[in-house]
Amino acid sequence: MIEFTLDGRPASAQEGELLVHAAARNGVFVPTLCHDDKLEPYGGCRMCVVGVEGSPRPLPACATRVIEGMVVSTNSNVPQLQKTLTEMLLSEHLNADPGGRPNELVDLARELGAEAPLILPDAKREPYSDRNRLMGYEPDTCILCNRCVRYTQEVMQCSALSLEGRGPEARIVPTWERSWLDTECELCGGCLSVCPTGAIYEKFLEGAGVEERQLEQTKTTCTFCGVGCQIDLNVDPETKRIVKVTSKPEYVSNEGDLCVKGRFSFNFVHHPDRLTEPLVRGEDGALHPASWEEALRAAADGLKGVIRRHSAQAIGVLASARLTNEENYLIQKLARIGLGTNSVHSCEAT
Repeated sequence: MIEFTLDGRPASAQEGELLVHAAARNGVFVPTLCHDDKLEPYGGCRMCVVGVEGSPRPLPACATRVIEGMVVSTNSNVPQLQKTLTEMLLSEHLNADPGGRPNELVDLARELGAEAPLILPDAKREPYSDRNRLMGYEPDTCILCNRCVRYTQEVMQCSALSLEGRGPEARIVPTWERSWLDTECELCGGCLSVCPTGAIYEKFLEGAGVEERQLEQTKTTCTFCGVGCQIDLNVDPETKRIVKVTSKPEYVSNEGDLCVKGRFSFNFVHHPDRLTEPLVRGEDGALHPASWEEALRAAADGLKGVIRRHSAQAIGVLASARLTNEENYLIQKLARIGLGTNSVHSCEAT
């Protein structure tokens, strides 16, 4: 640990720790738009500038590491610098309220009392339409913080997104201006999750009028594979329907990252064809609603009939990698001891 001074008070930090993290641990919040803990220091938006004694100009806290004896100030002329930078971003931010999606720039502007002094006449960027059905991009909401591009390169190790154009015409596009479907993108939605302004968004929420911060979150485990990614189901408090799926960086096993299934494949929950109660085929050959006791009894009687007529070796059991290790253990135990068959296999291996 090393010692430094923060706003006139002694503070401590780990050697080489980023100033933005050290300040947060010592109770001082430094705003930033381009920074993400998963990504390498960038210092692009300059919203996190702080005064450092001996430096001729303010330094970005998200790209400056603490050194022994450093004297840092966040309350001299720093708030005015942050307000000016916010106003500059707002002047190119033509769509600051994109359909109820969270916007960190707007939040910061409200906190600092900043308003756009003018709107640049050439600020409007060319829209980008994509044939994929999951993610969309609104260039007039984008502040070119590059978080989405850096996420694809540094976390997903692919070249799905890139910057295109110069000056006020610059925008984020799938590489070579193709569709997301024609790049290395796996539609995991990671770029969407790190976007600070909602410029990249879920297409199925477009025009829905959902205020995302009003959604209720319930933590659960994704069931699409055996990794056990932790997710949050975002539920509309009025309709009680799942609206979107998110995940937090502090969650163990996936650290907030998801695949295309984990993030986007949840509509089956509310599908009208989904079974909500057991069905048992009657003597008329049709399926009829039944209680769980009746359904389990029918399944047990059917298995007993097969064993009686053809022996236990006529029965095969399929397990699933979507289950936990404990559940799969119980399945093989049921097969070997309960049914008397060693024909146990995983449906994921076929």
